[in-house]
Amino acid sequence: MRLLRNVGHQKAIALGLSYLASLPNHYLTIVMDSDGEDRPEDLVKLLQAGYKNPNVIVFAHRAKRQESFTFRFFYSIYKIVFRLLTGKVITFGNFSLIPASQLRKLTHVSEIWNNYPGGVIRSRLPYTSIPLERGYRLAGESRMNFVSLVLHGLSAISVLIDTTAVRLTLFCIAMIAVSLGSISVIVGIRLFTDILVPEWAAYSVSLFFIVILQAFLISLLLVFIVLSYRTQPQVIPARTFEDFTDYVESIY
Repeated sequence: MRLLRNVGHQKAIALGLSYLASLPNHYLTIVMDSDGEDRPEDLVKLLQAGYKNPNVIVFAHRAKRQESFTFRFFYSIYKIVFRLLTGKVITFGNFSLIPASQLRKLTHVSEIWNNYPGGVIRSRLPYTSIPLERGYRLAGESRMNFVSLVLHGLSAISVLIDTTAVRLTLFCIAMIAVSLGSISVIVGIRLFTDILVPEWAAYSVSLFFIVILQAFLISLLLVFIVLSYRTQPQVIPARTFEDFTDYVESIY
């Protein structure tokens, strides 16, 4: 499937799935890279898991990664941040099996346009994962740099923007409550006790007021972001894939 422009790997996956869903007959579908890191021999394990879990999308999560220590370190941080912000656990990438019964439903999930795994999580379609090792790249080097990886992680989090915004707002409210409590303690000690309050206590009160103001502004910003997100028209891959398609070439 040749596209009119380079739209990135996540959108390309959404467009490819949408084309398959537009065909008269739907089949069990595999999403995988062709660079060798998604090993063809692991397809058997995905198929076996699919037969045991019909109508369930099966992802491959990496039991053993071949990347550098730096990549694994930041990837671990990403998983922790993702869980804190969304309440979900993400341990898998694009390598997956999609049952024929779920293909058309998945292409009407607007969130797969930005991030395929995150879109599946958001869609509430049934999914599971099995441990598979990542293979070695056949040739060349990945074009993904640190900035690209950060953007990829942020796109996954943005798919669950509603949950993320609520969790951040609750964190801001907690910070406001802690700051107000601390100010009350300092003022109470100063006015109602004979305990000598150090000079830095006054500066602490000012800092707590700054924290309250910033937390309030962040909460207000998050509310406007969520409201804006809900009012924006969503991209439905199944309805727009033809606009990006140049031609389809049969290779088998």
